[in-house]
Amino acid sequence: MSNLRGFLESISITDVVQLLHLNRKTGQLLLQNGRFKGVIYVSGGAVVHAESGRAIGESAAFELLTWERGEFEFQAGPVKPVGSIRRSVPDLLMESARTLDTRRRLGAYFPSLDAVPWTYLPEPALTAGLKLSPEARKAIPHFDGYQDFHQIMISTQLNETAVLEAAFALLEAERLQVFEPAVPLALETLKTGLFKKGDHVELGVIHESRWRGLQPYSHGFITQVRIQWRGGVAHEAVRFVPGLADGVLSAPEAFLQSWGISSSESVVVRPAP
Repeated sequence: MSNLRGFLESISITDVVQLLHLNRKTGQLLLQNGRFKGVIYVSGGAVVHAESGRAIGESAAFELLTWERGEFEFQAGPVKPVGSIRRSVPDLLMESARTLDTRRRLGAYFPSLDAVPWTYLPEPALTAGLKLSPEARKAIPHFDGYQDFHQIMISTQLNETAVLEAAFALLEAERLQVFEPAVPLALETLKTGLFKKGDHVELGVIHESRWRGLQPYSHGFITQVRIQWRGGVAHEAVRFVPGLADGVLSAPEAFLQSWGISSSESVVVRPAP
């Protein structure tokens, strides 16, 4: 079983992982579900790392283990022991099932992990009277109105269950708001010259108006944006320009070169601290 491929409609991803575990295989388990891709790294049968879109480690593994459609291919070979996952395979699969149950239960409240949670009360009022686990208390300081749930999982090294349960506790107590400020935009090259430096990106003023209407960003100027594309992220200074098309992010050619993308690609943009 040096290489293994098939469809998730025929065999579940958990069965594939268990098969690799029992046979103590080493290599990469590649997955694709439409335009979504992911990879699970296996070393001696143990799952040691996973990547899926913007998620890495356990949160990526939990996401991939819920896929019911798509294709998979296991490529045997040495893998670099990243070590972002330290659970045993049985424990990982059990926690994945619990995460899925939690995701379904909380799906009505947090339908998208791209959403950004924001707490609008200072401590100690924020958590007063709430029974919170140590994991929840670790997650809550990151509900700052700028990080989405994916980023919070990465920065805290907490899994999806812990982060969403922390958010739900605050939401139920009416101490949390959730926003989706990100907008998909096409890229165009910003013309620079003697009177226009290439040290910023530009957006239409409608985006500033929309974002300033959201409470986390209403008390000051938006001077930075987070720009994400397939395979990368950048934080850049921004200017809002009248007359610029709503669906466009204008960036200097030097920025595009440093990001490693062309003006034909699209990006997702939201305010950054």
